[in-house]
Amino acid sequence: MTHIVSDSCIRCKYTDCVDVCPVDCFREGPNMLVIDPDECIDCAVCIPECPVNAIYAEEDLPADQMHFIKINIDLATAAGWKSITKRKDPLPDADDWKDKTNKLAELVR
Repeated sequence: MTHIVSDSCIRCKYTDCVDVCPVDCFREGPNMLVIDPDECIDCAVCIPECPVNAIYAEEDLPADQMHFIKINIDLATAAGWKSITKRKDPLPDADDWKDKTNKLAELVR
């Protein structure tokens, strides 16, 4: 099993989770983070750190977010998103987007 970054991260990109990850499994895109499933050790320390509750254990992922399993895999590996190992400031308008849902159309690959 692995952990999945879901829709809630899009256009926010809070990086609190990155600081606690012991294996540096997060990958950074223009307006979202994803988790590389080959690197994630399923430790779950990232889950409580996310201020928008965007991270789930794969088995706890809501049904309407299941497509994010493939999105995390594709963007962490095939798209070549780079590893992020240190916390950064969120996107400038993150607070405007943090409570919005169904943001997949906003994802920049």
